[in-house]
Formats: sequence, C-alpha cells, structure tokens
Amino acid sequence: MKAVGSYKALTVNEAEAFLDVEIDRQVATARNLLVNVKAVSVNPVDTKVRKRPHPDETLRILGWDASGVVTAVGDDVTGFRVGDEIYYAGCITKPGSNSEYQLVDERIAAKKPTSLGFAESAALPLTTITAWEALFERLGISKTGTDAGKTILMIGGAGGVGSIAIQLAKKLSQLNVIATASRPESSDWCKARGADHVINHYENIPAQLEAIGHANVDYVLCLTNIAGYWKTITDVIKPQGDICTIVDFFEDSNLDLLKPKSARFSFEFMFVRSMHETDDMGEVGKLLSETAALIDNGDLITTVTEVVGPINAENMRKIHATIEEGRAIGKYVIEGWG
Repeated sequence: MKAVGSYKALTVNEAEAFLDVEIDRQVATARNLLVNVKAVSVNPVDTKVRKRPHPDETLRILGWDASGVVTAVGDDVTGFRVGDEIYYAGCITKPGSNSEYQLVDERIAAKKPTSLGFAESAALPLTTITAWEALFERLGISKTGTDAGKTILMIGGAGGVGSIAIQLAKKLSQLNVIATASRPESSDWCKARGADHVINHYENIPAQLEAIGHANVDYVLCLTNIAGYWKTITDVIKPQGDICTIVDFFEDSNLDLLKPKSARFSFEFMFVRSMHETDDMGEVGKLLSETAALIDNGDLITTVTEVVGPINAENMRKIHATIEEGRAIGKYVIEGWG
C-alpha cells in the first residue's frame, strides 16, 4: 500500500524528509479497525515529530488526523463494522495516518459527521479532542452552560485548536470568549467562529483587556508560546482562576506567580489516553461522537482552510512548510491517493 514517510529526522526542505513509499498492509486484531484512509490533516505535532531523531533510522509514518472507511475489524470490536465511515486522531506511539490503510483502536474513533465529506471530517479529530479536554476536563468548564457569562482568554485563537475551542466555549459553555490574533484575516476567522472580542497578542494584552472591560479573566487557554506569555497570563487571571496550555514551556518559568491568586495550572496532551490505554480511553470516541452530532445539528462548523490532493510526499512537504512558517489559519487537509 502507498504511504508517505521518512527514515531520518530532517528539515522540511531536505529531499528525504518526505518519501513516497510502499509498505505492507496490517491485519486488524483485538479491538483494532483497519481503515482505508480517505483524507488526512496536518498538525504542528507532525512537524515537531518529523524533526526528532528515531532509533535505527527505521521508516516513520506521521499523521494524527484522518477520516476513512472501515475495511476490517478485530475479533473484539463491538462498536463498528465494515463499511462505516469514521474519523479519528490515532496514537502518537503507533504508525500514523499518512498511509492508504491504518490500524486504529475502536475506542478512540467515531463515525464521522454525516453532513461532512472526508476532507472536512479529517480536519477535526486531533484539535477537537485537544480543545474538548482542555476546556471541559483540564479547566473544568461546564459544557451545559453552568459557567455561562464567565470569561476565557484564548491566546492563539486562529489555529486549529483555537478554531474549534472558540466554538465549543461559545456554543456549549456560553462563555465570553476573548481570542488573540495578529492579522485582519486571522481576526476575522476567530470572529466568524464566535469570539466576542479579538485582541492582538503582539501588543499589550492587559491594556487591551482593560479597554474592553475585562481586565481579569476566569480562564486562560494558551495555544502558543506559554513561556513568552507566562507573566501576562498570571497578571490577568482572576484569583482562583484556571490556566491550561497545550505547549511546552521550553524554559524555566516561575510557578510561584500562581500562588498569590491560588490559580490552577494544567497541561493538555490529547494522546495521554491512547498512549497509556487508560481505563477511560473510550471517552475519546465518545467526545468525537458528540462532536459529530453537534456538527450535523449545525451547532459547530468544520475548521478547514484548504484542501489539496492527492496524499503524497510533495503535498505533505508543502503543508508542513506552511505550518512551520507560523501563519497557518484553521486546518490544512490532503485528500485522496494518486
């Protein structure tokens, strides 16, 4: 079967960073589904993992966002059957979705939204899981409106996670959403997804918050460069507020800044359940099912910016380069096999 992979940790422009290869098709066993991949989406994690050295320079297949059709099921599968159209994000410790066929545990997959095609569906899983867990599990925000009217600051609102997090925070939790963006097009993107206010993260954030009447916020979700914004975040968070980030600090940060406000801090890493096969691993599939229903009901919209095809090394390289430039809005999808 066809796949896109690499044998070495390389920069995006190096010839062997993306290779069109042929690999053996795997067999579905236990709770695994064998999926004929129809579309994949690229995330920042793909670019980061691509540049990490891997043992013995074995073939590495990236990709943690996909939609496709179930072609075989393991003996222990109970929730799916051959022919089901599904979407999922997979597991970071296993071969990725940049291949014609992929094995995925049924507990972390769900039937895709019926109102969306494969490309639009493939844009959603990883960022939706991340946003959902960050908002409702790490920050502890109610998804039924109990916290309606509280304020959340999302730093980096126009990216893939921000694009769906804004919608979840607004539509489900009924929060007052303040997103950050630095360009007119990214600001418009955030507003179109429900942000009440958009401020510029390259300018004085506390001053901008005060100008719109929200000098302090109940929640902060930082989706970029947490170290660069740490002092600002601890300044604007309310006493006993909650802070979450999806990125590494990359340098020492002073956690003592949380103490005067008894503010809480957490990381969100959406692969935890699949990596460790936790007892609640099935919650991933459940939240993707809930998301599909919300999309089919018109409550949420997909976050696709651009769809290209086919799935091959050349197109994968182009999308990785776009993401590494740091100017991506929403999600970029590659569909079909040439």
